[in-house]
Amino acid sequence: MLDSIIQYLEGISPIVAALYATLFTWLVTAAGASIVFFFRDLNRSVLDGMLGFTGGVMVAASIWSLLIPAIDMSEGEGFTKVIPAVVGLLIGAAFLFALDKLLPHLHVNFKQVEGVKSPWQRTTLLVLAITLHNIPEGLAIGVIFGGVAAGIPEASISGAVVLAIGIGLQNFPEGIAVSMPLRRMGMSRRKSFFYGQASAIVEPIAGVLGAFAVTFFTPMLPYALAFAAGAMLFVVVEEVIPEAQQNKNSDIATLGFIGGFIVMMTLDVALG
Repeated sequence: MLDSIIQYLEGISPIVAALYATLFTWLVTAAGASIVFFFRDLNRSVLDGMLGFTGGVMVAASIWSLLIPAIDMSEGEGFTKVIPAVVGLLIGAAFLFALDKLLPHLHVNFKQVEGVKSPWQRTTLLVLAITLHNIPEGLAIGVIFGGVAAGIPEASISGAVVLAIGIGLQNFPEGIAVSMPLRRMGMSRRKSFFYGQASAIVEPIAGVLGAFAVTFFTPMLPYALAFAAGAMLFVVVEEVIPEAQQNKNSDIATLGFIGGFIVMMTLDVALG
């Protein structure tokens, strides 16, 4: 089935393919958010394990799907060859750092509010927190498809599909991480689901924009890949890991992280 999907995507515009791939990751987020229709609450240790899994997938994707290809497609030798990856990574991390400081958002624990002061409701702040996670994820998928459109040998449809699958896997618990807390606050199941799936709507937008940008300016591809990696790594270290580790479930969260890392690494090496 995976081969059939890859063959189909190879026959259409890479930008349209980027849209389809990021719509898939959005739908997986919606699937995670739909759990709220079946359960009112979720054991915190399960959620922490899922958050750990999310972090592991994001770190592995940053390395195998983004940073290594960015280095491989860069010209030069030695330190010169790694410069685009370093620059892109730093800019990506700085971009998310700025958003983290400026955009009002609420952590999953409903205790820590970051960004500038805002009168927005806690619901909106929580959705914005998860939305921050999804910007680099959609961008990462889009820039790989853009590289395919530009004819870059290191960019492949299969690699982009594997990345979309990996990000989709970790989007499932992200949907739960939004909808379940809202349900515990007394919000209706429908509204909790709506906000949970809405947190990933930015992925198709970022994916298409990333594909367009790389298509029209091919030399930026290694920088764009590293940018997405830097943004994802910032999210993992700043929010995902601390969130998973703060509820006395550190062992479960750590094992989840290792599991997510192994799954994404295996997918990328075996299928990408």
